Amino acid sequence: MPRTNLNDILIFMAVVDAGSFIAGGQAIGLSRSAAGKAVIRLEDRLGARLLNRTTRTLSLTDEGRMFYERGLQILVSVDEAEASVVGQNSTPRGVLRLAVPDAFGRLVVLPLLEKYLQAWPDIQVEVSFTDRPADIVEEGFDLAIRVGATATDNRLVSRVIATYKTRLCASPSYFAERGEPRDIDDLAVHDCLIFASRNQRQGWRFRGEGGSWIKAQGRSRLRLDSAEAIRDAALAGLGIALLPDFLVADDLAAGRLRQILADLETDNAKIVTLYPDKRVLEPRVRRFIDLIVEELGRG
Repeated sequence: MPRTNLNDILIFMAVVDAGSFIAGGQAIGLSRSAAGKAVIRLEDRLGARLLNRTTRTLSLTDEGRMFYERGLQILVSVDEAEASVVGQNSTPRGVLRLAVPDAFGRLVVLPLLEKYLQAWPDIQVEVSFTDRPADIVEEGFDLAIRVGATATDNRLVSRVIATYKTRLCASPSYFAERGEPRDIDDLAVHDCLIFASRNQRQGWRFRGEGGSWIKAQGRSRLRLDSAEAIRDAALAGLGIALLPDFLVADDLAAGRLRQILADLETDNAKIVTLYPDKRVLEPRVRRFIDLIVEELGRG
């Protein structure tokens, strides 16, 4: 069965959009007669009438409406294919607006931004360093990076770009005063430094026997909305913290913090990018995501 001439489909779409053969033909540089013949060829090929014609008006038949809707899908696919090729070859330009967690942003993202700006001189970057969950769409961010969060907004796409182990740790001074927990149950009598923001509180859980997860029942007298503030509080001897490697590795190596219950499997800290759901990402966004995935994947 020979394939339908795509030009005839495009002419049919133009006629429907314009509401007449004359205007539809003019929109794509054809006469009324040529546009009418193209639609007739298409109807003959499909074996179905697509348009009801009167001397004054055109209207879609049921078959015509269905075919027109499918035609719209084809045009969207063509636009996406074209934009993806153009986007791959285009140079990133404009302003990249980022929202990043305070500690992760300064320790990990800033060094990557140096490489990014060197690679793409036509780019400018604006960064909000905050552990507060930003409304990405409403506040106009191109991209947000969060630790442990996934998209609950159907306007957003989420992607895990890296994973860090978490460590349960506190300062030697805290253990000297309060003793060291020997198991999960012992956490119930210790001060646990918990991340909390806008009435949402981070829970601690550990892998128990049989592979199930067990929630820790530690006390939470001090709750903070900044991972770095939790680290500082742990260093000051205010309690036990559960923090990702990138934040406490140096402190553990230097003995400023000491890991406990190292044999317990904890939740890993997932680093997630969130960005508005679009058919094609702007080059400035896609290039930054490519860079951060490549660099963090080496770690």
